[in-house]
Amino acid sequence: MPPPDAATATAPASSAPVPAPVDVEQAEAALVEHYPRLVRIAYLVLPPALGRNRRVLTAHAVVQRSLPRNRTAATPDDGYAYVRGRVLRQALDAGRRPRRAVWPRRAQLPPLLPQVWGLRLFPRSGGADELALDQRLSALSGGARAAFVLRGLELLPDTDVRRLLSAAGIEDPHAALVEADGIGTEGVTLLESPEYDPCSLQARPTDLLRRRRHARAALTGVAALAVCGALLGLPGDGWGAKGAAAPSYARNSAAEAALDPAKVLRVPENAWRNSARTDFSVWPTRGALARDGELLRRALEVWAGPGSSVRVSSTPATPVGPPMGPAQLLYAGEVDRARVVLLYDGLRIARYAEPRTGTGPVALDFARVDGAAADTAPGAAPATYALVAGRTDGNVRYLTAPWVGATAVRDLLDPAGDARPLRRGADGVTDPLPMPGDTPECGAWDALEVTESGKGGANGGGGIRLLSDLGELTPARLTSGPPSAPVDVSGGAARGAWARTACLLPAVRSHGVRTVNSWQYASQRLPESSGDARWVCTRAETWRGSENRVLAQFQSPAAKTGAPKPGAIAARGSDSSACGAREPRVLAGVLWKSRGGRWYVLAAGSDEFRSVRTTGGVTGDARGPLLAVAAKPGDRAELDGLLADGTRVGSLR
Repeated sequence: MPPPDAATATAPASSAPVPAPVDVEQAEAALVEHYPRLVRIAYLVLPPALGRNRRVLTAHAVVQRSLPRNRTAATPDDGYAYVRGRVLRQALDAGRRPRRAVWPRRAQLPPLLPQVWGLRLFPRSGGADELALDQRLSALSGGARAAFVLRGLELLPDTDVRRLLSAAGIEDPHAALVEADGIGTEGVTLLESPEYDPCSLQARPTDLLRRRRHARAALTGVAALAVCGALLGLPGDGWGAKGAAAPSYARNSAAEAALDPAKVLRVPENAWRNSARTDFSVWPTRGALARDGELLRRALEVWAGPGSSVRVSSTPATPVGPPMGPAQLLYAGEVDRARVVLLYDGLRIARYAEPRTGTGPVALDFARVDGAAADTAPGAAPATYALVAGRTDGNVRYLTAPWVGATAVRDLLDPAGDARPLRRGADGVTDPLPMPGDTPECGAWDALEVTESGKGGANGGGGIRLLSDLGELTPARLTSGPPSAPVDVSGGAARGAWARTACLLPAVRSHGVRTVNSWQYASQRLPESSGDARWVCTRAETWRGSENRVLAQFQSPAAKTGAPKPGAIAARGSDSSACGAREPRVLAGVLWKSRGGRWYVLAAGSDEFRSVRTTGGVTGDARGPLLAVAAKPGDRAELDGLLADGTRVGSLR
């Protein structure tokens, strides 16, 4: 069961520690004015394991990268709080270990600026008390360090600390606060110590002898590399330079055919109209560079053997090896500042991107798409309506399926608003639209709305589908309704339900998600005449069919004015069958505070439950799937329910 603050949506908020985005000049003024304090916050939140020199440089880099990209109207008091929120998120990201299958976030990479060569910089040393505090902080998680700093240095109440931590990506802010409590209050006064001031620094030289040895080794390596390069470039059976590609991976006819640009499969423009199939195999070859043999050769060679300079990413459990034979060419053209090639081998989509002018990093991305088809039944198969052609400056462009007749942009947080038309070029690539969830405030969630062609479409035409970018090559298809009969999000009621769910989608980002279904499984009358709450279950299905993500939400009565407030996550599960077609049942609970200041354990199950009970810190039971029992702050309870067949099952976890 979640912490006490997980569902206090009906209680008035005391402040707003994470405000809306601010004007660039306003944010810069706040950053410059409070620069020493912001750098101190970043330095304290960064993991001490980085070492004092790297922590100093990383803290300055984090603060300097915290300006917003765009100009947005805001109140004069928002500047510092907004920049502080960005600093906190980046400092926490820098302390997370990069996952192999996901391209690391910017904060997880060594900072480009500032850089110092030949010197080591570190704050002035403190006494024994500072050393002891540093050791205690190093034993905490990043979220707990952040909670301790926000309490002690920023003097924020716990409610605001929880909001800031949640906005910065901490999954369990309450646990972080509890962990921070272990340090006690005696270390708070030391946070202003010169020991933690990355703006007042001491300088010392690096290891001079080691630096001299490294310089000699580097000169020797450069000379050897020059000799090897000359030898490898000689004519004969040896292989020459191939840009970003590594040496050819095999010497057999199938491998050589896979590398031959002349043998890529090309589908005619109208082949899909007469085909019984509605998958990527009938997408036509498009793009102004589809006949550029040299571009295709580079793309195929990098796919067959990416060199060390190539940035390779893939959805989880997607093989990244070379194709078994000639791949199908979907698209080759210029997208923003890159030349992009999209290929399909029957199992995967491979996206190759190189700089349009000059030299620069080459990217190779993979996405698993087996079993994909355009189908009117959302639960039958994942969608093949769009692929990501490029992401630049916080925007995304899509290559749409040939049976897409119209495209539009719909803000999921504005269910009553109209969709904005989105122009497409003759090659099927859309104009840019903002990447959803690109800011921690989640002020908008722009999804791609596609309408199938009314004449000759894959399913007879006219269907409206809603797709959301979740950091993959393939956008996820959004649906609503019970797991046994989900429907596309195309009506006002479905959009209204998604308005309070969209901002929770980052919890399943970059996880290989193909479809996300959200449905209301219960409605509950709250104690003390506080209105009706909704219980919603959101299930994200992956391409690999395992490690699905399930979120149970508690949605308190919506405010009459203002943007829809996201639901509180009451429970979550991974690789669970709950909320799915095979096992639609779900049970979850929260500790809720009424407007009158009294606490309750609330729980709700789907229709399969005949009774629900709570044990542990709070005891009580109720007939039917709904339960409300008086409780105290901090109480912990265990939930279970009884099914019609007499089976007792626990809550989602």
